[in-house]
Amino acid sequence: QVQLVESGGGLVQAGSSLRLSCAASGLTFGSYGMGWFRQAPGKEREFVACISGRGGTTVYADSVKGRFTISRDNAKNTVYLQMNSLKPEDTAVYYCAARRPGYSTSSKEYDYWGQGTQVTVSS
Repeated sequence: QVQLVESGGGLVQAGSSLRLSCAASGLTFGSYGMGWFRQAPGKEREFVACISGRGGTTVYADSVKGRFTISRDNAKNTVYLQMNSLKPEDTAVYYCAARRPGYSTSSKEYDYWGQGTQVTVSS
């Protein structure tokens, strides 16, 4: 059974940093592309970042480029999202997701999802 468990969310002030983690189990982690998505209240889920199975390729949404960094440790079956210079508009529930083969910016192309972790950025 595949499980993705996010952690690291919280309430922070604008300009702060957070690092989200997503621990995966029940899958051959290095074979899966991983993505981070977020959903704010009343809005659709949107792409944040994704990374290829070996970590050699990353893609970011324009809204987070230069502020967020996605990375993975295949030995630990974990993907990370380092979020710097946080803004109030980054407030959302953040989800990690897994798919194979490859990676994608479309939420529809992911096979497995975590339960999400709340990130709230105050101004």
